[in-house]
Amino acid sequence: MKKSLFTVIALFAMVATATAEWRIAGDKIRTTWAEEVNPQSVLAEYPRPQLERAEWVNLNGLWDYAITDLAAEQPTAFDGQILVPFAIESALSGVQKSVTKDNTLWYSRTFTVPAAWASKRVILNFGAVDWSADIYVNGTLVASHTGGYTPFSADITAALTKKGPQSLVVRVWDPTDSVHNPVGKQRLNPSGIWYTAVSGIWQTVWMEAVSKANHIEGITTDCDLNRNELYINTATANNNGTLTIEVKDGDATVASTSVLCGVTAVLPIKDAKLWSPDSPHLYDLTITLSEGGKVVDSAKSYAALRKFATERDAMGHKRMTLNGSPIFMYGPLDQGWWPDGLYTAPTDEALLSDVVLTKELGFNTIRKHIKVEPARWYYHCDREGIIVWQDMPCLALYNGNSKGGMWGRNNIGGGSDSPATREEKERYYKEWGEIMDALRFFPSIGVWVPFNEAWGQFDTETVAEWTAAYDPTRLINAASGGNLRLCGDILDIHNYPAPSMPFHSSDFVVVLGEYGGIGYPVKEHLWWNKRNWGYIQFNNTDEVTDEYVKYATMLKQFIPQGMSAAIYTQTTDVEGEVNGFVTYDRKVVKMNKSKVNAINREIINTLSR
Repeated sequence: MKKSLFTVIALFAMVATATAEWRIAGDKIRTTWAEEVNPQSVLAEYPRPQLERAEWVNLNGLWDYAITDLAAEQPTAFDGQILVPFAIESALSGVQKSVTKDNTLWYSRTFTVPAAWASKRVILNFGAVDWSADIYVNGTLVASHTGGYTPFSADITAALTKKGPQSLVVRVWDPTDSVHNPVGKQRLNPSGIWYTAVSGIWQTVWMEAVSKANHIEGITTDCDLNRNELYINTATANNNGTLTIEVKDGDATVASTSVLCGVTAVLPIKDAKLWSPDSPHLYDLTITLSEGGKVVDSAKSYAALRKFATERDAMGHKRMTLNGSPIFMYGPLDQGWWPDGLYTAPTDEALLSDVVLTKELGFNTIRKHIKVEPARWYYHCDREGIIVWQDMPCLALYNGNSKGGMWGRNNIGGGSDSPATREEKERYYKEWGEIMDALRFFPSIGVWVPFNEAWGQFDTETVAEWTAAYDPTRLINAASGGNLRLCGDILDIHNYPAPSMPFHSSDFVVVLGEYGGIGYPVKEHLWWNKRNWGYIQFNNTDEVTDEYVKYATMLKQFIPQGMSAAIYTQTTDVEGEVNGFVTYDRKVVKMNKSKVNAINREIINTLSR
């Protein structure tokens, strides 16, 4: 695209409905990146790296907002301005107000469609809106979506006026934990291990131009390492036309092919370079869609050759493998929360920083804990070389509550699942399927985790079977530390603070899905002044590091006995939890990085050897 067009698009991206001064709300701690947030250019990076087009406009920035009663009509006057895409409860939104199930949250702004798009279709995209959203363009309902963690889009061409500003209104209802939706660790009354609610738009809003004839809607990739073949499936708006796919390694083209729409592209890769944490090799893709010999759409993407599986070792232990070799997956529990943006990192550099810190600490894995990140976070994991265990955000149902579910901790066949209603189960399956659809592209994801610690756990065997059938290319950890059932690929123990291995299995991979939680409250870097959470607490870097190394040394003895992975709690402090490697504001690393890296690499290499 010509530089002049980029300039035009950048100018359009800066348009907002008003220009009132914006300030970070509240007086809580914040990251250094918060000070870099500019309402004129918020999270300006391309938000969908798995399918990148040239013509797009970022709609982040200042919007009008209002909080009304649930039954109220669209307001004619608004309460003020909010910085999108930061949740209304966050400091970076500039608002920091709460909404409940009795409220409706409204957003409004105008935008202008670039003149160069006059002959094209315009697609409006939302990265995520929590929880139920109705989207109106010039008064026309163009989309409705439920679920707080998945992207959705609308073709808004028919709703656009021929020229001038276009009106965009978003209506949101978010009950948080007052209704049994997938909600993760959000709570209307946060305390202890439960965090501040997140409502409304919390990922990038943007629009793109596509051909009226046809366009690429998405791609998925797979591979066969025995054949050194890469498989590309490309979804298009209709099944007409031809797809041409080129695979490049740097500047060199290593494979190319053309197939009819709807047909899997098979691309042999000579001297294939496999993806792994130690060598996270990615191939660049260019996908071109043609009809009648004329190019109607093109996009950039990428792919990796890698395979996650299981096998028994010489001692009869079931092990996880990557590319045919046993691997000990070791990493932190990563909540993905920010003191200034809550669910949303202030900048892309901030989003990347937690991944980089994980690598610097010597880990090869992250367990993304009952939250889903924006696509760029998984892209960073792909590039940096981090295996991801992806949790499903749990239902608000909690073990031991009035619904009747009970937690049988670390006991195979123990506990009782929550008797979720049919509607609650339908919501779960809908959103879990949409999450897997949105994330299955990313090669770094190696394990799906449907349930955590019996929080809303139901029909475990059925859910595990459904998950495996939906995506047979990953491993299934059916219930991390929850009511353990003999299903999926993995039996997952939780034990705090020290590591433990209470049982062995020759039929399932045995992992320690959570341990540690060593607390260190660093003064001037705390979310609140009331009790801060840690399973045990120390007062300086040396003490915390020594305790971590002690636990890691204990962990090492379980590997020859069949333990195949471990997840330490956790990457960062989060609100009242002070058991992170780094403070919640990311300003103080609380352990000696070189000592942690050394013992972590020793643990990972134990199984490799």
